[in-house]
Amino acid sequence: MPSVSAASGVSPDKMNSRMDLAQLEEQIDRLKSKLRLAIIFGGCKSTPDAVIYSSRNSRSWKSYEAVAADIAASLRLIGFQNVELMPDDMTLGDRLRRAGTHLAWLNTSGVQGYNPAAHTAAMLEMFGVPYVGHDPLAATTLDNKHAFKREATCAGLPTAPFATWQMTRGTFRPEVNARFLRAFGDYPGPFVVKPVSGRASLHVHFVGDRAGLAAAIQEVYSATGNVVLIEKYLSGREFCIAVAGSVTARRGRLTHRGEPFTFAAMERVLASNEKIFTSMDTRPITRDRCQSLNPRHDAKELALMTRLARDVFLEFNLSSISRLDLRSDENGDLFILEANPKPDLKRPADGVTSLIAEGLGQSGMDYDDLILSLLADRLGHLLTFRWETVGHILELLAAKSSIAIGGQSGREGEETAFAAYQAARMHAAAAEQDRSRVDALSKAAAASGDHETVMHLTELATDAGLRSLDSVPTPLKRARQLRRANAVAKPISKPKLTTNR
Repeated sequence: MPSVSAASGVSPDKMNSRMDLAQLEEQIDRLKSKLRLAIIFGGCKSTPDAVIYSSRNSRSWKSYEAVAADIAASLRLIGFQNVELMPDDMTLGDRLRRAGTHLAWLNTSGVQGYNPAAHTAAMLEMFGVPYVGHDPLAATTLDNKHAFKREATCAGLPTAPFATWQMTRGTFRPEVNARFLRAFGDYPGPFVVKPVSGRASLHVHFVGDRAGLAAAIQEVYSATGNVVLIEKYLSGREFCIAVAGSVTARRGRLTHRGEPFTFAAMERVLASNEKIFTSMDTRPITRDRCQSLNPRHDAKELALMTRLARDVFLEFNLSSISRLDLRSDENGDLFILEANPKPDLKRPADGVTSLIAEGLGQSGMDYDDLILSLLADRLGHLLTFRWETVGHILELLAAKSSIAIGGQSGREGEETAFAAYQAARMHAAAAEQDRSRVDALSKAAAASGDHETVMHLTELATDAGLRSLDSVPTPLKRARQLRRANAVAKPISKPKLTTNR
């Protein structure tokens, strides 16, 4: 894992070293008294100044404030001194600015409208505030079950046969719907009809045959105003498994696994008359509603669930925790139903738990270990691969750094960490200007029809592009950049062109 940042020249081949993890632990310890964290929960559109105009919720809304409070309390127990809860609404930008927030934690699925799971992440990207959570594309892809299932199919991941229907096209007629027939052929049922975007198994219907589909689709559409998903009903056992980044914590000590961390493999316990898992809003999840898989008797299922969870994390380029829901068919074959981008992270209490928290014991972890794992994994990724987005956090680390950087230590090392970040950023900006100028000249030459000049400028443009990429620090340039931390790269001179006229 990283030292101060990519600006200090951390190479990928060192990411598994114990020393790098020790450095990340030291960074986190130093940040505990300085880092201002905002735990963001779902804002309510009826609150004054929350929105300009109230609109429809295509996704069943919930504030998740209680779980945000659990996360905040855990971070305080871990030692972070500046943790604040904030609602996700129109006031968020001002709240973050006034609080001087350095890092946010997303525990929201939006306020209102369509694709709300992506709204807050998109705002934070625009604000320039780094966060723990999925990026906008991943959040909305996972939250839209049909989009997730289509991409999963393209990636070769097993998912139950499905089709969709949008009621703006009229009443659903399975006997003439080409997409439905292509997906299901002569399969007569049963089916599951549910929203493409939703939570807690709300508005999910078991439909025995094709004759009942139209009414169920109408009911789901009336509740959501959104696309409706029709899926083959799978009659086997139902499972879930969580997956997160490769950095994990146990008792405050970090470990780097080198691959996504899969954990909390559980079986959902269905009642004898329960075709689909009852909504947690109706029947809260208790310890008798789930059970850990047996490593010996369930070895086949456990191995496949683990592989599928890792594949989803990598194929969808996820950056935070997700929970996969899976179910087997009558032959015992496993299929992914969905990947939840915001799984419940409730701290277990008074007999009520969450599927993820209940499975932590399998990995020798507790709730506070999980929260530290998610934070450390995200911070490590940002400081190593997206250091240009966390300059304000690098400033906190550069204030009193004892980490050896580029062969330097002590006060000299303290002064170079952030300076290297600034220098590299200036190099990148200068190279980008070079490339833009040469690109513009290439277009002008192309318009003139001068082939020789176009070829010459194309070579220069490629050169400028390579300079731009080369501006990102690498281990080979580490010492040189740190020695010249305050130097600004000079842009390439304007090319002298000759033409044959």
